[in-house]
Amino acid sequence: MDGKQLKNSILQWAIQGKLVPQNPKDEPAQKLLERIAASRNAGDSRHSERSEESSKGSKKTSLRGAKATKQSKNPPSRIYCENGVWYEQVGTAAPKDISDEIPFEIPENWTWCRMGNIGSWGAGATPAKGNPAFYQNGEIPWLLTGELNNSIVSETKTKISKLALEKCSLRLCKPGDILIAMYGATIGKLAIAGIELTTNQACCACTVHYDFNKYLFYFLMASKSDLIKRGEGGAQPNISKEKLVNYLMPLPPLAEQKRIVAKLEQVLPLAEEYGAAQEQLNKLNKELPEALKKSILQEAIQGKLVPQNPKDEPASVLLAKIRKEKDVLVKQGLLKKSALEEIPIDEDGKLFDIPESWEWCNFSMIAETALGKTKSPHKDKGKPLKYLCSINVYWDEIRLNTVKEMPFNEQEKVKYAVRKGDLLICEGGECGRAAIWDKDEETLYQNALHRVRFYKGIDARFFMHCLFFYKNTNLLDEHIKGETIKHLVQNELDSIVFPLPPLAEQKRIVAKLEEIFKVL
Repeated sequence: MDGKQLKNSILQWAIQGKLVPQNPKDEPAQKLLERIAASRNAGDSRHSERSEESSKGSKKTSLRGAKATKQSKNPPSRIYCENGVWYEQVGTAAPKDISDEIPFEIPENWTWCRMGNIGSWGAGATPAKGNPAFYQNGEIPWLLTGELNNSIVSETKTKISKLALEKCSLRLCKPGDILIAMYGATIGKLAIAGIELTTNQACCACTVHYDFNKYLFYFLMASKSDLIKRGEGGAQPNISKEKLVNYLMPLPPLAEQKRIVAKLEQVLPLAEEYGAAQEQLNKLNKELPEALKKSILQEAIQGKLVPQNPKDEPASVLLAKIRKEKDVLVKQGLLKKSALEEIPIDEDGKLFDIPESWEWCNFSMIAETALGKTKSPHKDKGKPLKYLCSINVYWDEIRLNTVKEMPFNEQEKVKYAVRKGDLLICEGGECGRAAIWDKDEETLYQNALHRVRFYKGIDARFFMHCLFFYKNTNLLDEHIKGETIKHLVQNELDSIVFPLPPLAEQKRIVAKLEEIFKVL
């Protein structure tokens, strides 16, 4: 379980009554709802009396009166359980079975309610940008949803004028109001107003009808995923004000709300610390094997991974045997004379010290390299056959889930054959990425790949590991050409300088590497 999952679990325990113990002496949550309803009814009555006495009030007063009257037209609902069935009664309407809406069981002294019953909800607005008077000498904070911080917000980048507050459909939020982003990139993000402020239309605010707001804050935090899911269906998810006021909320007794919030504020920082530590551990777990692998490969190609054996035939003898073999193949007409030409290695190309029995080499000395067939739809003849390209070659792995076909004639089938033990290297894309064809049956390849076929039983796996080390230490960079599209052309591939251990030591090194990498 990572930090995010732990935090979500704690929040779910909290809103299901599982985080702190219930106290039978607590006043039931239903009594709290009744007090809220009585207070709202009294407020509506006072407002109605004021409206009758001042029919000629200011535009500002009449606007606020209109909003209050609109709210009073939505009577509060009562949700109760009878014989295991949950009912909701709105005003004097007949009760309705809402059992399918109830997401989980709650303690006996809790109750369910709509969020509109515990607070006054309203969205903000954006004063016209083309009217400078709405922003000049602004003193009233105007919050964008990007400034919501899942904590207390006490300042905003933008401020608006009193004129904007009077002329635009803005809600002046009170300190303690709960703020939530209804749509956009920050959907579901929260804050608590630490000052009087206004918001844009993407933000909805709630003034809680009783003297404790933080339970609602944490309930919204716990419900973020579900709210976003319920907001889906349009071009972008939208948690509208209507969805918020009609959203079901488990309401604990007020005393328990305070105990829940106190416990959350004690344990959530610990969950955050755990999450940060877990992320760091995950990062280390991901990076450490790669760092170890790089370090082990460095030891391997510098002759420090396995001990040298003085009985091993030196690499210099191996190079001499390869030259002799190439001479014979040229005389037999099986190899072009140009294959005898070796790219010289200067002292600057020798990257590090190597054991006495080792030599420096490049592919022009120890292997035959060749690019594959170039696809030419208008000239290609022969039977369509499967072939390998760069999408098949990954580090130490050839993937055959997607294999393309193109025509090969009889001569091409020989020229572009890939045999068991051949090293295949990407010419483009991730230049230098390499793998070995390890199947008994031959295949074919095209010109996005280099085929490297070694002489005298040289272990292709040793040089594949060298390439991986070079790639991850940027030693291949000087051989990769091109500004936007990168290529590892053949003459550059042939000139890359590698250390060459004795043949027997190559095999010991590869065996040790594979043994270690299995553990990593």
